[in-house]
Amino acid sequence: MAYREEKDTSTQPDPHPLDAVIWRALTGVQASLAEGDERARRYPAAIAPFAATVDTEPASFRSLLALVAGDDRIALFTTEEVEPPSAFSVVRRQSVDQMVLADPGACAAQPRAAIVPLGVADVPEMLALTSVTQPGPFGPRTIELGHYIGIRRRSVLVAMAGERMRLDGFTEVSAVCVEPVYRGHGFAVDLVRSLISSIAARSETPFLHVFSSNHAAIALYRKLGFTLRRRMRLAVLVRAEAG
Repeated sequence: MAYREEKDTSTQPDPHPLDAVIWRALTGVQASLAEGDERARRYPAAIAPFAATVDTEPASFRSLLALVAGDDRIALFTTEEVEPPSAFSVVRRQSVDQMVLADPGACAAQPRAAIVPLGVADVPEMLALTSVTQPGPFGPRTIELGHYIGIRRRSVLVAMAGERMRLDGFTEVSAVCVEPVYRGHGFAVDLVRSLISSIAARSETPFLHVFSSNHAAIALYRKLGFTLRRRMRLAVLVRAEAG
């Protein structure tokens, strides 16, 4: 009988680190900020609502439930739709495009506007700006996640952006927002270019998340050299008794 070699199909390629972006951040570079245990972790509520579990086993969701107090909301990014146990209510589901910088040359131009670093003293203005523009979750301690920058006009903060989730080799660009009356001046482009430059200087890859329905923002990020890596699923959860 002739010998026929069988291919080994038992091994699968390692998943991309950004597939489990929240878990990788909270167990790696940003582990010092994490609340939780080996099965579930989250950022403190004042920093960000994001949380993750190591898997979808009941024990992991029990650990996650212990991190959710009262009517607190937590947000998960997963590659597939998550179906949590009955102890949770899903109050929002949405598709999110995860984009990574693929063409650094597309954003190599120098910023045209004067960009300033933002610190703790600027948080009240940052909260006011994000309240008006709604770029995504931004809390009183979000600034602890990374480098934030802004543009001022007549001493008033009118545009900002910064770094959010960080994991080995990757940093997320987030909170990109511009006061409505100042849109169309290229401020968002200038801010993203500046962040990309500082992230690349650390030999890290910039990435970001944008709602799949936000076609204008996606078009802008494509012009800046970002490309879709994969479509993620956002699920916002609360305790069932709070939903």
